[in-house]
Amino acid sequence: MDRFSEFKKNIRRQVPLAMHTWFQLGGVAEFFAEPKLEEELAALLKRCRELQMPTRTFGYGSNIIVSDAGVRGMVFRLTANCFTDIRIEGNAIVAGGGAKFGRVITSAVHAGLSGIENLIGIPGTVGGAIAVNTCAGSGTVSQRIQKLRLVNPFGKIMELTSKDISFGADEFDLQEMILLEAVFELDEEDPTELSKRMQKNWIIRKTTFPTGQCSGHIFKNPRGESASELIERAGLKGARSGGAVVNERNPNFIVAEPECTSADVLRLIDLIRNQVLDRTDTELELHVQIW
Repeated sequence: MDRFSEFKKNIRRQVPLAMHTWFQLGGVAEFFAEPKLEEELAALLKRCRELQMPTRTFGYGSNIIVSDAGVRGMVFRLTANCFTDIRIEGNAIVAGGGAKFGRVITSAVHAGLSGIENLIGIPGTVGGAIAVNTCAGSGTVSQRIQKLRLVNPFGKIMELTSKDISFGADEFDLQEMILLEAVFELDEEDPTELSKRMQKNWIIRKTTFPTGQCSGHIFKNPRGESASELIERAGLKGARSGGAVVNERNPNFIVAEPECTSADVLRLIDLIRNQVLDRTDTELELHVQIW
């Protein structure tokens, strides 16, 4: 800890990560930081770069599988007010990278601002939603981004406008940067009608999410196809590896039963990918991150 002596109040060692993920599986983080200020985060990133220490950023934990061996280096979790603040500015909503995306959506709807309400019910933080370009139907979060503030691995805070942001393969490559704040440009609309539409979308999405200890979507949808349908066509509903089971309602989810390990989940993922490729000639790409 001597390497981080000036930050020791907000850094812990050997912190279990399972409690922070939907799967509730996996080992510990070598270092775990919850900085209180943007400047502290920037300074910590710079120190990690100087020490050649790997860094990762934790959001809502819905799309992360932590290995049983744990994670080497520094894991950041953005829980301080400066990273979770949400505010309305005219027809825009400004949100910290660590804010829950669902709260951003409901805040916009209550203010009579439309454009992201169809994304309700998709778990994650603002940073995670932007990194994977969260979508529902024909709408994506990238269509509403006006500006992003980020900090790079050298501790430099920078700003990007929509013209500077490229979503290659539907994702935004953060290139080891951490999102501090996002500005979404929205449209004015009647809050009552917006609320009705949001609630309808929420009910529909809720019926597709399994209950219990699980992940978010495991695989991305291939162009023009559904990963869930491909897994079902491959006859893998209910397939298992140890305590990891393919969900019956939506096969693009894996549920962790008691005594499940991350290794069980990873073996099941490999089984699904191999069987879907063999039986449908389609190679599935991971949506979740494996740490």
